Amino acid sequence: MIVVTGATGNIGRPLTRALAEAGQQVTAVSRHTAEVPDGVRHVVADLSEPAGLKPVLSGADALFLLLSGDLHAIGANPADIIGEAAAGGVRRVVLLSTLGVVTRPFGTTRVAMRELEDTLRKSGLEWAILRPGGFASNALWWAESVRTQRVVAAPFGDIGVPIIDPADIADVAAACLLDDRHTGNAYELTGPEVITPRGQTDAIAAAIGSPVSFHELTREEAKAGMTRTMPAELADDTLDILGNPSPAEVRVSPDVRQVLGRAPRSFADWAARHAAAFR
Repeated sequence: MIVVTGATGNIGRPLTRALAEAGQQVTAVSRHTAEVPDGVRHVVADLSEPAGLKPVLSGADALFLLLSGDLHAIGANPADIIGEAAAGGVRRVVLLSTLGVVTRPFGTTRVAMRELEDTLRKSGLEWAILRPGGFASNALWWAESVRTQRVVAAPFGDIGVPIIDPADIADVAAACLLDDRHTGNAYELTGPEVITPRGQTDAIAAAIGSPVSFHELTREEAKAGMTRTMPAELADDTLDILGNPSPAEVRVSPDVRQVLGRAPRSFADWAARHAAAFR
């Protein structure tokens, strides 16, 4: 049996579906009640209370560990989840980390994530670590303004990074959970090409068949909007990457192709599949 945390999100949902379609027994864990594929067991649980996961992890063979935002906060101890997994007999853990532990290792949240990676490596469990860069699904932040005004407002319109489709992360996670060949590997996951916010805007316009204009925000304007939903430190970190990506952050990684035997999906493909959100 495979336990998937964050099972109702952009990664967990397609991962749960892929594992179920592969004939695996799956337990989907999320904070709130949600629909899951037929045959999948759903459990409501809070990862900030690892002891409550004991009945979920007992007898499980593998765990996909995706941390919610509060588990990156000071005082949180997600390492306890790995301890509970080991105590419950879990054999393999696939951890969703971040490319930032390599490219910008000294931020508070990235130091904590690197420590969690190290805990997993030392746990005695089989492991694989996934380090994605920016997500294509972050474009959903623009969905309302595209629907109502046919405009995307974002900073750094002509600076790009190779953002990844969360469905590709899910496919790589499924491979790592099911195939022993990926044990002991850390994969850097990106899309197939560098794309700018202006380029994303063009792809969204093509997907919905309607012109969409681009309005460039200043860094200060962007931060003011972002801090409504995230800590100021995280907003600054994100804007640092978007506005001045390092060579490592614009590198297109070969790892999706290495794991899946195909190229990662483009942003245009993601936009076409999610066109309804922008219409």
